Amino acid sequence: MKTRKWAVDRGRTVQSLAQFILRFLKLDGNEQLFIYVNQSFAPSPDQEVGVLFDCFGSDGKLVLHYCKSQAWG
Repeated sequence: MKTRKWAVDRGRTVQSLAQFILRFLKLDGNEQLFIYVNQSFAPSPDQEVGVLFDCFGSDGKLVLHYCKSQAWG
């Protein structure tokens, strides 16, 4: 992605964010996408971004990484 920073609604879920990234990258809907918070854990798909921001955000930002293959386990 050329855009490195995005503003996301607090009520948006991790699953809806993953679906947005799949569409943005023009990937097939059947491909898996894994999202990690601060490169340390994968939140549940129904977790709201605002809750993750409150718990794991710093300096006014929440750092999320994505990849097409599972990083651990």
